[in-house]
Amino acid sequence: MTQFRPSLSEWLTTELWPQGSGVGTSKAYALLDGARDPRIEPLVRTSGAEFSCLYAGKLSTELSAAAPYLLHLDPQQPYTRLVLEQGWGQSWGCFAVAPTHVTFDELRSHFRTLLRVQGPDGNLLVFRFYDPRVLRVYLPTCTTEERLAVFGPATRLVSETGTGHSLISYLADPAGGAGAQVNVWPSD
Repeated sequence: MTQFRPSLSEWLTTELWPQGSGVGTSKAYALLDGARDPRIEPLVRTSGAEFSCLYAGKLSTELSAAAPYLLHLDPQQPYTRLVLEQGWGQSWGCFAVAPTHVTFDELRSHFRTLLRVQGPDGNLLVFRFYDPRVLRVYLPTCTTEERLAVFGPATRLVSETGTGHSLISYLADPAGGAGAQVNVWPSD
C-alpha cells in the first residue's frame, strides 16, 4: 500500500488555508521580494489579483523590478500555484495570513511601516523583513511588543526554512504557547 504524498503546492495550500478558502475564512498574502528573481514582478503584475508595491511613488523600471510586493493569494488561481512552486526554497518572500475583515490596504499600510529601521549609528536602513532568511533570524529575538508590531493586523507569518522541505508558521500572539511551529512537507 502506498501512502498519499501531496505535491508541494497542495501541501502549502493546506498550510496557508487550513480551514479552506470559503467565505469568512482567513485570507493569505505573499510578501515577495522582486530583487530575488526577475520572474517575480511580471508574475505579480499579470496575476489578475490584487497587488501593490510596498514602495510608494513613481519608481524607475529597475527599482520597480527589485521592489517588495504584497499579493493577495487565491488557492483556486494558477498564479498562486506558480508563486508556491517557483518561489518555494528560493527565498522569494514570506506569507501573511489575516482575518477576513482586514483589508488589503490596511495590510499594505502596516507592512510599509516596517521597511525602514534606524541603525545603531542613527542612519536609516532598509529592513527586508519579508526575506525568509531575515524573518527566521529576527522574529525569535522579538519581545511580545516587537512581535505584535511586526505582525500588525496579520495573525500568522509563514516562512520557508533553509531546507525548502519545511516551513515555519509564526503566530502573532502565541498566548503563552510556542511562538513558532515547524511543519515538514511529507514528500519522502
